[in-house]
This record gives sequence, structure tokens and C-alpha cells, in this order.
Amino acid sequence: MKAVFLDRDGVINKYPGESRYVSSLKDFRFLPNTKKAIALLTRKGFALFVISNQAGVGKKLYSRRTLGLITARMLMEVRNAGGDIMEVNYCTHRSDENCACRKPRAGLIKRVKEKYEKIDLRKSFFIGDTIRDVMTAQDAGCKSILVLSGKQKLSNQKNWERRPDFVFKDLLEAAQFITKRK
Repeated sequence: MKAVFLDRDGVINKYPGESRYVSSLKDFRFLPNTKKAIALLTRKGFALFVISNQAGVGKKLYSRRTLGLITARMLMEVRNAGGDIMEVNYCTHRSDENCACRKPRAGLIKRVKEKYEKIDLRKSFFIGDTIRDVMTAQDAGCKSILVLSGKQKLSNQKNWERRPDFVFKDLLEAAQFITKRK
């Protein structure tokens, strides 16, 4: 099974800014062409999963219920546009809790792989907007795609701890690349 793991903020929806969170339904705004990209990946047979740190819950800036409402709306809009995200996995821990599921650790991807044993991580991609996402992908054995629609900028590449396998403008450009590969 071919899978694409997607970070959320800065990939699917507008990046809220450094040390800021999408903490309400009104804060969640899809980036341009995101739903189109997810629909394309769905049509081409990829299993799609969201893997995202959401420490705002652990910091009590918003509740699990609010996170659930945001997720439900995201999934409904994606479905209405012809896409299908199989599962959403969040790490709601704070960074000081040192959990195995918080990116850059690959715990959430490993959890998905245990549940969906047929996923071939070597043929799978992780699309994120930070070098932390690149590290997660590489440590899980996936190909890493950095999109420039969120936090990370090309002008900062001299400071990157690791190099992504691929860099694209946004999720649609990444999806078009993935779906054209043999």
C-alpha cells in the first residue's frame, strides 16, 4: 500500500505563525488547491494520513473537543471535494513531555504502520512544511517532501539540519509530482 502522510498546519491549512495555534474553527483556513491535491492523491490510490503536533491542547490553549471539531470540519470539506483522509493522528503533548509521538520522532507514523501493515514506508511520502517533518519522514523510512507553503523558507536552507528529498511550492505541486512517478 502506498501512503502519503501529511502534516496539517502549513500544508493543508494556513500556517498560523511562530508559537501560534489554530485554536478555533474560524482560525482553520485551507490553503489554495489543498482539497484538489488531496482529491488527486485519493483518485490515484494513495492512502492518506494526517500526522501533526498539536501541543496547544497540552498547553491548554484549546480543548480536545475543539481540536475534534476542527478535524471533523477538515475531513468533511476534504470528502466533499473528492478526497479521503483515512486517519488523523495528533500528538497533543508539550515538547517538555518527551513523548515518542511528537515530531521529529516517528512514533505516529510507526503507529499507523502497525495498524495498516500493508503500508510500504519505502514507497511512501511525508509532506511537511518544516525540517522537523523532514526528519520524521527520514527516520520512519519515507521519502521527505518539504513544501514552502508554511513555516520553512528556501532562504533558510543553509541552516537546515537535514535535506529533504524533494521541495515543492505547495501540496498540489507535491501531489502532481507523486502521482506522475512510476
